[in-house]
Amino acid sequence: MHYDIFNGDADGICALHQLRLDKPCPDATLITGPKRDIALLSTLQGVGHSSLTVLDISLESNRPFLQTLLSNANEILYIDHHFAGVIPENPALTAHIDTSPDICTSLIIDSLLHGRFRKWAIVAAFGDNLHDAAHKVGQTLSLSVQVMQQLQELGELLNYNGYGAELADLHFHPADLYRAIAPYEEPLDFIASSPALAVLRHGFQQDMTLALSQDVINPGSRNRIFHFPDTPWARRVSGVFANLKAREKKEAAHALIVDNADATLRISVRAPQTDRKGADALCRAFPTGGGRAAAAGINSLPPEMLAEFISAFQASFAQVEPGANGT
Repeated sequence: MHYDIFNGDADGICALHQLRLDKPCPDATLITGPKRDIALLSTLQGVGHSSLTVLDISLESNRPFLQTLLSNANEILYIDHHFAGVIPENPALTAHIDTSPDICTSLIIDSLLHGRFRKWAIVAAFGDNLHDAAHKVGQTLSLSVQVMQQLQELGELLNYNGYGAELADLHFHPADLYRAIAPYEEPLDFIASSPALAVLRHGFQQDMTLALSQDVINPGSRNRIFHFPDTPWARRVSGVFANLKAREKKEAAHALIVDNADATLRISVRAPQTDRKGADALCRAFPTGGGRAAAAGINSLPPEMLAEFISAFQASFAQVEPGANGT
């Protein structure tokens, strides 16, 4: 028995797609969910004597579940770019983990596969807001500006589909979106023929219009904070909106607070594009927080901790004003 476990965002989907284009596994059981449903290995605790491929979910967040799976005689390939902590030493575990701020899981796989399906890695990099990395890799293929724009839109739409508090918030179940992509070795063919893309494009345009009408809640600060209501559109567009704002003002850090139905707060953090680090450490300091250096989040922050979070956010990304050091 084989299981493919992957994050439901652009990077997770494109990572798996590259691997299965290289080595098909048609009988694999797919395990995925919304982007922030990261403790996916918890659903497999009774599995034994099987093989698993785990993509784009934090090892640290799945550590006890991973250890149980290893003790149950499973062979595990683990590829990721999130904070991992100490990687277990076990002959049944093969890990390719790189937490560099300019890398994503699909780019790690692109390297392992020597660029065989590089356009899909570019799609994933755009989806993970790694635009500079996407363009750098794109230069190796001499892709036109038009093609790069198409790959960018695809990556951002795939990523947009992954955000939500639950599957009901999403336009497509990530496993279904992966299955829609699976027949296509060439991203441009998927773009040209997939009805799913039209659905995502329309939904994205509607949600982003609502998002862009929201004002910053801390005007005058270099770093920007936004607060969205408890609505499906806010949950769906939160990640792409945060990425857009981060690119818009690269020297600033960004936080997007979204109300959860249970009165807790879902928070997305983007480190400054000019210094892509610190978001993961900030979010891990709070309950249900995690992520990577450039982009991280908190799933369920108690509302009474919001002031503490905002203070820590501003302190983590404090920047010296020009001239403040006497120059």
